[in-house]
Amino acid sequence: MTAPSLQTPPQDVTELDALQIMRLIPHRAPMLMVERLIDIIPHESATGIKVVSPDDWYFQGHFPKKPVMPGVMIIEALAQTAATLAMHSIGMYDQEKLVYFLGVDECRFRKRVSPGDELHLHVQKIHRRNQVWRFKGIAKVKDEIVADVIKTAMIADN
Repeated sequence: MTAPSLQTPPQDVTELDALQIMRLIPHRAPMLMVERLIDIIPHESATGIKVVSPDDWYFQGHFPKKPVMPGVMIIEALAQTAATLAMHSIGMYDQEKLVYFLGVDECRFRKRVSPGDELHLHVQKIHRRNQVWRFKGIAKVKDEIVADVIKTAMIADN
């Protein structure tokens, strides 16, 4: 019998674990920025979860005496959440596909993210044409917005 994470989940599942996420996007530690997806509505929205650890590699130099999660890593976590939602929505498990950034618009950083915080990475599809998807992303810690962005990405062959 196959372990649950190795089976392709039906589209009506509302959560994905890290193993399922890694079957959809090629990111691995230390660049995998999403631990699980919750509240999935295929083709529409999802929320990624990232627990910010004091051991995360970027804190070694950003900044050693007052660690702050780099804004670009928050945007990357939102991008990975959106990519996972897109790939799950079209059933692209275990495929040789990548999701590439095409653009980042209206990006704002509003509050600091520190070790110990739990990021909730809300993504909502704005538009889709063939393999190009556009998402609104909002990152929150304790229901407070820490960053938001509009991003465009394309699914392509590896």
